[in-house]
Amino acid sequence: MSGTSPVGPKAWIARIAQDGDREAFAALYAHYAPQVKRYLMRSGADPVTAEEVAQDVLLTVWRRAPTYDPSRANPNTWIFTIARNRRIDRLRKENRPEPEATEIIETMQPTQATDAQVAQARRAAAVRQALATLPQEQAEVLQSSYFEGRSMRELADATGVPLGTIKSRSRLAMIRLRQVLEDQQSSP
Repeated sequence: MSGTSPVGPKAWIARIAQDGDREAFAALYAHYAPQVKRYLMRSGADPVTAEEVAQDVLLTVWRRAPTYDPSRANPNTWIFTIARNRRIDRLRKENRPEPEATEIIETMQPTQATDAQVAQARRAAAVRQALATLPQEQAEVLQSSYFEGRSMRELADATGVPLGTIKSRSRLAMIRLRQVLEDQQSSP
């Protein structure tokens, strides 16, 4: 700092903006860092966080010094507005955890188009409606084997019905379902 240069926050910011003056920044830092840190601690930040945010605030002042307009705000207002905004940003980040990698990947997966979803829902409704037309013993066989994943042997053992009868019910149910679904498609 030369002895004839003006001293004070406005002058320091002007010299930082014009020349990237490191001595002016050192003076500005020495003046504001403790004040900003106290402000942040009074706002609820722990000392380590307050120190980190204060450094970030003053680094922002260094970078944005050319945008400072003394006719719009005095240096205190400008710097403490930056500090307040950084404190709010930090609180938001702490209250909103970073998404897990799996969440990010899931959001990147392509989803079915709406038309495809509608068509799938219609097919599912048609199958449910067709199942409702089956005799109870045939519907039970399909429910157990296709929807619950049980084998025909497991179903026969569980119900005490011969395996041949279970297979016959399944075959008759599939034939009946196919007919009902074909009839639904051909009707307007």
